[in-house]
Amino acid sequence: MTSTTAAPLGRLMTAMITPMTSDGAVDYDGAAALAAYLVADMRNEGLVVNGTTGEAPTTTDEEKARLVKVVREAVGDRVAVLAGVGTNITAHSVELARQAEKAGANGLLVVTPYYSKPAQDALAAHFTAIADATGLPSIIYDIPGRTGTAVATDTLVRLAAHPRIAGVKDAKGDLAATSQVLSRCDLAYYSGDDPMNLPLWSIGAVGCISVTGHVVGDRIAAMLEAFTAGRNAEAAKLHRSMLPVNVGLFRNQAAVLTKAAMELLGLPGGGVRGPLLPASDAERRILIQDLTSGGIVFPENTVLPENFANGAAL
Repeated sequence: MTSTTAAPLGRLMTAMITPMTSDGAVDYDGAAALAAYLVADMRNEGLVVNGTTGEAPTTTDEEKARLVKVVREAVGDRVAVLAGVGTNITAHSVELARQAEKAGANGLLVVTPYYSKPAQDALAAHFTAIADATGLPSIIYDIPGRTGTAVATDTLVRLAAHPRIAGVKDAKGDLAATSQVLSRCDLAYYSGDDPMNLPLWSIGAVGCISVTGHVVGDRIAAMLEAFTAGRNAEAAKLHRSMLPVNVGLFRNQAAVLTKAAMELLGLPGGGVRGPLLPASDAERRILIQDLTSGGIVFPENTVLPENFANGAAL
């Protein structure tokens, strides 16, 4: 992969699911195995644990700390491990940030406080308090569709002056606003919405924090290589090839369908915690069709629903 000098924590990162056992306990061995797979087979340069796809709202602080340690041990120093620490309570987020640093994280992912809808000066104070709490770089996660609040351009530019606020995971879907931030400061931008990976790279983003990286990380890496080398037609073709996967993993919440995809591929996944429910048989059928259309071939021993064959819908 190309140089990562402009990307403080690597260019391709996957926001990991948290594998669970049949009784709802965190499957730490599964998390270690999945982390190793994502690095070795899916070409990830970084992993994010305890994010939205990792079901952070329903895991305990103790589980979060152990997940960071387990994933760190599984991948060693080969890639960065980021810990999601954002909540809608500033003091709790600070506590989680310090805990993540002690557990071995290389950086922090800090989502905009949800539900409370803070004003912009309050957002700046929140992100600053968390960045001040450790020696780790922070990535701001701007996803107004989930949190109810967008981080304004002026706020992001202001926060860029902080020595440990290194970048943004951008799921805002506003290329014009992102372009304004990129023109005014040196924050490293990561796409946080897989269909927008290539468009965001085209205006100056350095990489992505992906969900589909669980199943097409190798293709995302190839797309990034092609784009960086100026092979734009090749990059666009790879982008289009992944569109069915981008749709398929998001027909329900990403944690639900990504876990289903992992199990279909013979990888650790397991159940989800409430309020989520596991994928239904009908959802799995559609998921198989989406993944097949996106070029995913299932292992020969995969038990597929009736009327489906490995590699093609009948």
